[in-house]
Amino acid sequence: MVSAAEQFASNINLSSFAKADELKKRLLFTIGALIVYRIGTFIPIPGVNPDAFRDLFSQQTGGLLGTFNLFSGGATERMAILALNIMPYISASIIMQMMSAVVPSLEAIKKEGESGRRQINQYTRYLTVLLATVQGYFIAATIAGTTGTIAGQTVPVVQNPNAIFYITTTVTLVGGVMFLVWLGEQITARGIGNGISLIIFAGIVAELPRAAAGLFASGRTGAMSASVIVGVILGAIAIIAFVVFIERSQRRLVVQYPRRQQGNRMVQGEKSHLPLKLNTAGVIPPIFASSILLLPATAQAAVGQDSPLWLQNILIYVAVGQPLYFALYAAGIIFFCFLYTSIVFNPEDTADNLKKYGGYIQGYRPGTRTAEYINYVLTRITVIGAAYLTFVCLVPEFLRAQNPAIPITLGGTSLLIVVTVTLDTVQQIQGHLLAQQYESLIKKSKLRGAR
Repeated sequence: MVSAAEQFASNINLSSFAKADELKKRLLFTIGALIVYRIGTFIPIPGVNPDAFRDLFSQQTGGLLGTFNLFSGGATERMAILALNIMPYISASIIMQMMSAVVPSLEAIKKEGESGRRQINQYTRYLTVLLATVQGYFIAATIAGTTGTIAGQTVPVVQNPNAIFYITTTVTLVGGVMFLVWLGEQITARGIGNGISLIIFAGIVAELPRAAAGLFASGRTGAMSASVIVGVILGAIAIIAFVVFIERSQRRLVVQYPRRQQGNRMVQGEKSHLPLKLNTAGVIPPIFASSILLLPATAQAAVGQDSPLWLQNILIYVAVGQPLYFALYAAGIIFFCFLYTSIVFNPEDTADNLKKYGGYIQGYRPGTRTAEYINYVLTRITVIGAAYLTFVCLVPEFLRAQNPAIPITLGGTSLLIVVTVTLDTVQQIQGHLLAQQYESLIKKSKLRGAR
């Protein structure tokens, strides 16, 4: 049976959107902020020859730079001031969340409410600066002394790879990361959706037209047959539909609230539900798993041709397309799926909150037994979520290993991020429209106290 809230939400249309002035202001602010971000991805770092680096980058897309370029919308390929994108902040956020679940002092700070959350965010920013500094220096050291080919001539990527270049490049990249952190917080506060997620979303979407053009160009040159191209397009559509279905799926636990007395009469207890998403971990597991697998390639790129033999052997076995790569990738996704789910959702805290407000799950005593049941259900659905993430991320990787002409932008991780961010943003837009309808309803009814 459809609830009153769902019936009310079904009445949302374009006319209600036209009346939502606050929502339009938020949308315009979000679009303007994303335009500023895209402009920053085309401003090169001082001292770097963009054309020479582009030729060098085409030879090292399998390393960590390739992953950065996927989420930065091509900024890494152009060696722009936003080449690191927002990835150091995401890594710092995940590390702080893991440490908050392990370190007792951080766990106590996290439970202090809003003040604790602000303090954790401040620690996250400090860690972001540290990670961005290390990664920025690593990028400067990687491109210094390298060469690229322009019109058949060998040209150095950096004209003067001295100490000033190292300092300038590192400070510029760190400043770009912190600017994106600030911009993402502004989008979250004054715009629509999660600002950090939208920045990654904008970078991936910006590369989709070029990926599509490269896909069709492969068909014209004969590198890929027409049937393969059609299969890639249909496969991408099928993955998107599958991701939408799973991301909207929930396991609802019925929560019963006891009867209570209002005045001289007894009010029947209400029933509610506790929604548990099948994929509680989101897109974090594949991002972390892929980053760890790319560490050997990144280390070899930093050392150069003089890398030790053991590192070269590891790189051969964990190269993209090798069986060990797929096995480690799947194991990493499953591990981080369970780990991150245990961090973001605590069954004991949920059971305590239900007990505090008088709610209980039928057949289970409030407290420890309820927490055990929630943990039992959460573990079972996390198995489904981990299998779903593994399937979505490994199938496109397997196809790319069979045919390298398939763009990395059409991979499972990028499509997963695009779909989840789109669903979250649309849900927030619907929430603003619903709130606007409630406000107009209150004004029309002229309720006492309404302004």
